Amino acid sequence: MSQQLSIRVAGMTCQHCVGAVTREVMELPGVTGVSVELATQGPSEVRIESEVDLDAATVAAAITEAGYQMVSSGE
Repeated sequence: MSQQLSIRVAGMTCQHCVGAVTREVMELPGVTGVSVELATQGPSEVRIESEVDLDAATVAAAITEAGYQMVSSGE
């Protein structure tokens, strides 16, 4: 059963940023897809599809590894 998580990420400004975040999140176990709505001002929305429940701390760590900051999470 597929799970979907939407998070907000600060600091993303270009397609390079999108690629970096996508690569890191796709490495998490169970993640099957990542889509990003790049915002021109403020945090961007990142939607994650996963086969397992994702822990917010694990997702935040992947975002940090990519060089950005998760500012909120929700369903």
